[in-house]
Amino acid sequence: MFTYDVAVVGGGLAGLTAANFLAREGKKVVVLEKSKRLGGRAMTNEKNGVLMNFGPHGLYMSGDAANILTELGLSLPGGNATKGVHIHGILNDEVHVIPRDFPSIMSSPLLSWKAKFILGKLMGKIMRLTIYSIPEVSLKEWVDSEISDPMVRRLFYSICRLTSYTNAPTLQLAKPVLKQVKRSLHAGVLYVDGGWDTIVQSFKKQAEALGAKIVSNKNVINIEHHEQYQIIQCSDGTVIHVPNCIIAAPPKEAMNMLNGAEYTSLRLWKEQAIPVTACCLDLGIRKLPNPKHQFAIGLDQALFFTNQSRAAKLSEDGTLVVSIAKYHDPMEEINVNTDKKQLESVMDLLHPGWQKEVVVQQFLPKLTVSHDFPHTKRIENPGPSIPEMKGIYIAGDWAGHEEVLADAAVASGKRAALEILHVKETVLAKEG
Repeated sequence: MFTYDVAVVGGGLAGLTAANFLAREGKKVVVLEKSKRLGGRAMTNEKNGVLMNFGPHGLYMSGDAANILTELGLSLPGGNATKGVHIHGILNDEVHVIPRDFPSIMSSPLLSWKAKFILGKLMGKIMRLTIYSIPEVSLKEWVDSEISDPMVRRLFYSICRLTSYTNAPTLQLAKPVLKQVKRSLHAGVLYVDGGWDTIVQSFKKQAEALGAKIVSNKNVINIEHHEQYQIIQCSDGTVIHVPNCIIAAPPKEAMNMLNGAEYTSLRLWKEQAIPVTACCLDLGIRKLPNPKHQFAIGLDQALFFTNQSRAAKLSEDGTLVVSIAKYHDPMEEINVNTDKKQLESVMDLLHPGWQKEVVVQQFLPKLTVSHDFPHTKRIENPGPSIPEMKGIYIAGDWAGHEEVLADAAVASGKRAALEILHVKETVLAKEG
């Protein structure tokens, strides 16, 4: 007799999602998290009463993660980050208002009359776009075939970086990015009160209420596969035998802990993974020197600035939480000092004198945004099962199929759970 039906290794969004779906169907589940805290990149740090995510975070309100939260009966407090706010663009060290609708397109000094027509037509096309009809081409190939004007291309690429958090148009598959762009135009983005730890705790509370056991400070060092069961060994000497195991950890960690992984599909999935990183500066600030600049994207730089407190409560005393990030090109070398100076110079442009208003800050020189994304060098989508090892499954932001970021993590957790439950999810040809 097994104590648990499923062990989930990793207490991030993917692992907690899987635990919820399994426990809801009566499975005995244990979640093993190596850290003191759950959440992974969805953790929120508290600094002198100010709540800071790891860089700018937004939940797409019609995305996979939001839909799965609704399916599980979980609702989140917060506000629409894009409602009623001007988006500014930075070009040649000048700040411009980004056109978002027909009247602003027509009045924009950024665009020629020809470009205004092209952008208006493009936005209409994206809103009507049937995502599943898009061919398996890179984002650059799609843009080259669809957008002739250089300034419209700049605008569109900046929106793609914003929605996918990735700066790799020659590698990114067009379909997942266009789906994200369409979602951003259609439903908007939720900034969550209390930071993303609110999402983590919602998952945890419900999973435990359904009977799942969640254990922190439990570091799995070895998983031994057998035909009918798996042996999980922890660094503190704990040994668990289970029929099924979901590894909700990054690909390199998954390879290291799973005996014989080099002879399975997991090796291919790990080798084809291309991590996405960013340099982020998060600030707790008394006030914005220029209140007009709430949200800005780089048109000639891969940058993004946002005031998260305009839509979410992240402090008790009114301190604002703002974030500025640089999206790294995965094919280029990273220079931390150059990146930080670049972020600070953009803050100087948007909010002169900002240093005098800073209460707390958090600098993340090379934050791993995602351990993989849908790209042209992928030979196959990872998971959820490892075909060569019955009873072993994987989940995580790198195990997305056509999802990205948090959507990929949550969707992959659900996929792994449904595979164990032998439930084949009906896929409807509807737009996200």
